[in-house]
Amino acid sequence: MDGLFEKLMHQSSIKSIFGKRKPQDGTDASSNLIPQLSLFANSVVARCCKILQVSPEELQLRFENELPDHLRETSNYARNLLEYCCYQTLHAMTQRPDYLANKEFRRLSFDMMLAWEVPGIGNDSLLKDTGTQNSPQSDDDEGSLIFYSNSMSTAIQVDKKKTVGPEAFTRIAPACPVVADIITVDNLFNALTSSSNGQLHFLVYDKYLGSLEKVIKASKSLLGQPTNVELAEDEIILDTDGTSPTQPVFQHIGVSAWPGRLTLTNYALYFEPLGVGSYDKAVSYNLAIDLKQILKPELTGPLGARLFDKAVMYKSSSLAEPAVFEFPEFKGHSRRDYWLAISREILYVHRFIRRFKLKSVSQLEALSKATLGIFRYRAVMEAFRILPSQYNTFLPFNLVEKLPGGDVILDTLSTRLELLNNYQTWKQDVAVKDPSKSNNAKSSSRLAPISLMSLNKLGFGLVKEEDVADELTFLAGDVCIGEVNPLELALKQSKLDSGIAEAAQATVDQVKVEGVDTNIAVMKELLFPVLEFGRRVHVWASWDDPLKSTSFLVLTCYVLFRGWINYIFACIVMVVTILMLWHRFHSKPLEAFEIVLPPNRSAVEQLITLQDAISQFEALIQEGNIVLLKLRAVVFAGIPAQTSYKVALLLVITAAMIAFVPPNYLLMLVFLEAFTREMPLRKESSDKIIRRIRELWVRIPAAPVQILKHKESKESKKKR
Repeated sequence: MDGLFEKLMHQSSIKSIFGKRKPQDGTDASSNLIPQLSLFANSVVARCCKILQVSPEELQLRFENELPDHLRETSNYARNLLEYCCYQTLHAMTQRPDYLANKEFRRLSFDMMLAWEVPGIGNDSLLKDTGTQNSPQSDDDEGSLIFYSNSMSTAIQVDKKKTVGPEAFTRIAPACPVVADIITVDNLFNALTSSSNGQLHFLVYDKYLGSLEKVIKASKSLLGQPTNVELAEDEIILDTDGTSPTQPVFQHIGVSAWPGRLTLTNYALYFEPLGVGSYDKAVSYNLAIDLKQILKPELTGPLGARLFDKAVMYKSSSLAEPAVFEFPEFKGHSRRDYWLAISREILYVHRFIRRFKLKSVSQLEALSKATLGIFRYRAVMEAFRILPSQYNTFLPFNLVEKLPGGDVILDTLSTRLELLNNYQTWKQDVAVKDPSKSNNAKSSSRLAPISLMSLNKLGFGLVKEEDVADELTFLAGDVCIGEVNPLELALKQSKLDSGIAEAAQATVDQVKVEGVDTNIAVMKELLFPVLEFGRRVHVWASWDDPLKSTSFLVLTCYVLFRGWINYIFACIVMVVTILMLWHRFHSKPLEAFEIVLPPNRSAVEQLITLQDAISQFEALIQEGNIVLLKLRAVVFAGIPAQTSYKVALLLVITAAMIAFVPPNYLLMLVFLEAFTREMPLRKESSDKIIRRIRELWVRIPAAPVQILKHKESKESKKKR
């Protein structure tokens, strides 16, 4: 079977190279080749010219006339010209609302990525297989699709030659805003190539676009369905859940739970409780205004028991009690994770809009970016069953919220969106029918609300039809011909930082240990220098060795008297710095820290130890409360008169010393009193003073405390 397949693939490659159709007009195809491009790039440009209805020479002339001089340099001329042709063609093909279902669009956009990797003359040898058919509907392709349709992994194992790398994908795919976004394009590529070692096969790409088409069709079908949700003019439904009897959604408020249908729009969450044969009026949870909303995972269960990790909690300042939405499923919590992610995306995009005070078109463009991100997220999840982590998500505002330096990315994005505030000015800037008023391709692509226009082309009418007329064209979406988008630069730096953070977090996960005794042993070993110094100071303060104690006392008093304490701390910091740099440049890599673990204990012994620790902690809190209550009684004179006078006199003396004695002298007096307490000369007198202070403290009563029961609100009682 393998030999037969290899033979068929070999024949297919030969047929694709030598069996090309001759032009119907009788002209020689080689006369239309652009000399700076490779043969494969020329084949892609020829198909682009057929769609644009121009000749390759005319398209090359437009490129040289419209773009700046630095983009026509010899070293990058071929790739910049190819990008220009690809971006123009993709824009023309995406004018139709059904372009995602178009086989020619899928095949040609993939071939554009292949050609991007071998743009120049002489690069054809770098392409492992130039057998990519010019016609996307050839018989050979259909036969291979039937063979590959079993699984993604089979396709990758059979044909590794026609694959696309990450750079080509990130340069071509974002030119179509529905297919990819400049912020999340790297994560999308990593998800599509998770089982193919970083190389994208056409069948995986085709499956992704097919799933994306189904998701958009499903979302469009929701626009015309009857519902109890009252939508605003620019509000669209993104997804619903709970309509199937086998997959309900429960809303928990307090201990009560009720099934219903959950709907997410680009402004709010809506829950429609299930009534008798129909849904009742929807309850709205607004995500667009600042109500200090919180969306987080939550545990649910019968009668308020926290058993199942399958719910999302929504909390805001407008609700007396948080609302919890449960997504029951037999295994895992993928439904919950999906709804948590897309709900947070809408919440984060509205925070972004409020932070930068976006209005009109710029606000709609930000909402459109979030909407398309949700469509891509759902498409990948349904096609490949992939739920990415927070650092690998396809939701742009979710990703920026988690990435280090995400605020820099948002600042860069807001700078671009602010150019769209004046919509009439924008329409004049991007109009290309009048050459005297048009800008170059780069500035046009920066000014156009590409995500908003793409949604309107797909049938989601966020703005009026005349506001997105065909004459208001743009070229390349978020990508700039021959240049790097500022967003890409901010993203690269942020992802470098996130890689460092993930590596550091991996080391943290490795050194985490279990057990109270084990963690105490680790802490003791790590704090050994501090504990050892404290032990030595305690020995010196006991005056068992008068010579050492006297030396330490004299030295410390001299430092305090001279006011050198600040210099001492500065010297300690400098010593640590020098030690760190010395280890950095002269020492070996950091060795593992060796810790001797305590003897193993059974689970029952560990529970007893934990219980003792909790009891000690509770006793410590009680003692702290008693101290605070006694101080409250002292401040408000709730003690005997004689004791009050003594305390007042002591406070007056303390205040006078703080006011008139220099700080270093005061610190020295405190140190002398504490360090010489066990000194033979004053041990007896100090014991008497401590005894009198304890007796005085015992005679101070605690302020009274009254414990009140928690009062439940009337609304919560009614719900129960």
